[in-house]
Amino acid sequence: MIISSWNVNSVRARVENIKKYLKKNSPDVLMMQEIKTEDINFPYDEFKNLKYESYVFGQKSYNGVAIITKNKLQNIKTDLIKDKLKQSRIISAEITFKNKNIQIINIYIPNGNPVDTEKYTYKTNWLNNIIKQLKILSKKNENIILGGDFNIIPSGEDVYNPKGFENDALFRLEIRKKFREMINIGFHDAYRHINGNKEGYTFWNYMRGAWQKNNGMRIDHFLVSNSLLNIIKGVKINKYPRDKEKPSDHTPIEIELA
Repeated sequence: MIISSWNVNSVRARVENIKKYLKKNSPDVLMMQEIKTEDINFPYDEFKNLKYESYVFGQKSYNGVAIITKNKLQNIKTDLIKDKLKQSRIISAEITFKNKNIQIINIYIPNGNPVDTEKYTYKTNWLNNIIKQLKILSKKNENIILGGDFNIIPSGEDVYNPKGFENDALFRLEIRKKFREMINIGFHDAYRHINGNKEGYTFWNYMRGAWQKNNGMRIDHFLVSNSLLNIIKGVKINKYPRDKEKPSDHTPIEIELA
């Protein structure tokens, strides 16, 4: 089973690129962030024609998350976080694999910049809430895959210029400690578990030739429960979509279970 996560930066604007990716790579599950559309305007039929069912928690013009899958999901939830701003940033479901009931959670964590504004406070509060929720969920189900756009650079090796991001909301020490708190609940950073210190950028902004210069950062992640480590066959960054015309500034990260 291949589970992919991709901040598509508008599902309607990138629908052709998403369809090309699905045809070429055929993931069993694709978790999308920043779909930027309400549920009613989501391109269900475009994905239905490729044999994917869609589960959507959308929002007009901003944020929004969705899961599309070849097999029906169970126990869909969009209220794991009590978001005081009512932003669509999390969707959860259950899937069965190798006789394991796995809860998959798709998240789009707030960016948090600028750091001296309420946006940063919103991010830290959101992180505190997801950490609290993961502690509760882990007691109910030991098999969890948390994926999505975390908007967190875990360490210096995950960004092209660590010095330049020291006071950025993606790399502040306080934020990196929140990432470590999540892991300490009983998770592993799946990419690092499989790939060691290998570069794994998932985001290159549209400015100053970042993609061409490889000025990237790793902010899209999969955290997996310790109990699932033995069925992880591989984790890779698929750079193919980032080089397409009108690309998202993110590219998919894929986890393979076997």
